[in-house]
Amino acid sequence: MCRSARTPTGRVPDLPDACTCSALDRSAHRARPTRGRSPSPHHPHRAAGRPHSGEVAMVAMRVDSPAPRGEWRDIIARDAEALPEHAPEWVDALCEGHEFADASRLYEFSDGRRFVLPLVRRRGPAGVGGWLTSYPIARGMGGLIGNDLDAGVVSSVVADLRQSGATRVWIRPNPLTANQWTSSRGTGVTAIARRAHVIDLAGGPDAVLTRMHRSTRRGLRVAERSGVRIEIDRTGRLLPVHYELFNASVERWARHQHEPLVLARWRAQRRDPLRRMQCIARHMGDAFVVLVAFVDDTPAASGITLLGQTAHDIRAAMDRDIAGPSRANELLQWHAVRLACERGCARHHLGESGNSVGLSQFKERFGAAAVPYAEYRIERLPYTPLDLALRGMVKRVLGFHDS
Repeated sequence: MCRSARTPTGRVPDLPDACTCSALDRSAHRARPTRGRSPSPHHPHRAAGRPHSGEVAMVAMRVDSPAPRGEWRDIIARDAEALPEHAPEWVDALCEGHEFADASRLYEFSDGRRFVLPLVRRRGPAGVGGWLTSYPIARGMGGLIGNDLDAGVVSSVVADLRQSGATRVWIRPNPLTANQWTSSRGTGVTAIARRAHVIDLAGGPDAVLTRMHRSTRRGLRVAERSGVRIEIDRTGRLLPVHYELFNASVERWARHQHEPLVLARWRAQRRDPLRRMQCIARHMGDAFVVLVAFVDDTPAASGITLLGQTAHDIRAAMDRDIAGPSRANELLQWHAVRLACERGCARHHLGESGNSVGLSQFKERFGAAAVPYAEYRIERLPYTPLDLALRGMVKRVLGFHDS
């Protein structure tokens, strides 16, 4: 952090410690649950047994897949930390076309707790051998949703996923509940370090404004004096405008990262084609918000924010030559925060920050707290180590600089 930045005051609450629970019967995941029925004798609640020292005991459960939509929505409504992309509509958007299929799972435990794991199965040649992901790269954060999540529940779910027959299972959990997944580390599990930022919206917009760094509040005043105008769209109408700024940003990122422009454009279009975002906008409805900052009717900066129990900024772009002097980015972000407060969100996720010092400072000056966490990949073959080694070799050849 640079000297002018203060330690952020955004608060992220501590999560409960893992509790000790009962064991998982390996046949449990094969039976569809019958509502209102007590666990069968095949799902013993091992009250007399206790885990050995250092172990996390698992929990007796039943599994339903794909997850019934009514129960899925009910679980989201009761989980104040659920991300907007945990909604079934997000999975529907991912599954439109032939790239993915719905593999979501509803877990019902013997103690009455219920959780949903939003999950998709990769189709086509890339999915040979079975590839389950929650979620695919650059398509949101997944992981378990539901109240009273603990390490025992996660251990049971990981055991179920290991028995699914898939050669690859990738989970990128909500950063605020990711510490419950640490017990899943072990043989065949690769943990990839991630870093996100989250704003605590407690107290509403006035309280958030007070917790911001003074330089950000000054930036908001500069933007207002510069005549920056923010337009908000909930229909996808402004997506083409966002993509013009996105394409300009790709060129800037390529120069900064020492990446061939042709390669940068190919990767960007493969990851974020306009039609994909238009599809997501159709499925998510008014929970999908495009914000564009204009300076003298010229687009200067844009962002896409999802609204649900929490808010999540999933995309951003800008024309640095216009947005920099006008401080359009600050005003754009402030409008997104206000929308989240109006929606009643408890948190505003600002997305992945990685090792970027500048991006982290921008977020922390809005009062966001850094949240280190990990993505987990359960693999029968060493796909991820080989992929990381290959990517590292290519980057060294290109002289690529990670942001």
